[in-house]
Amino acid sequence: MIPSSLRLGDVIDDYCPRCKLLLNHAVASMVGGTVVKVVCQTCHSEHPYKNAEVPPKKKAGPKSALLDEVLAKAAPASAAPASADNSAKSDEAAESPRKKRASSPARYITRHASRPPRGKA
Repeated sequence: MIPSSLRLGDVIDDYCPRCKLLLNHAVASMVGGTVVKVVCQTCHSEHPYKNAEVPPKKKAGPKSALLDEVLAKAAPASAAPASADNSAKSDEAAESPRKKRASSPARYITRHASRPPRGKA
């Protein structure tokens, strides 16, 4: 058997970062005997050859724990008593509902009785 060598335009499998799937790709450029760039046959995007390796999935961490850590680092400990007084005032303000400004009534388009509608004579 003769070992098959890749040429420009040959179809190979590779991971497409745009489609986020392992799909058929055409060889777009080569250096020596190695594939450098490929073109996705589904979305027609050109990207570097990724050796048909799917990247590892990102781990989703608990967002609330991360938020608590950020808030703890951002707020200094000495400002905590002063902020307690301000939070009591803000709670009172939040409980009282704000009134909306009175807006002008909507304007309606009406036809005058003295003028007949257009197109009908």
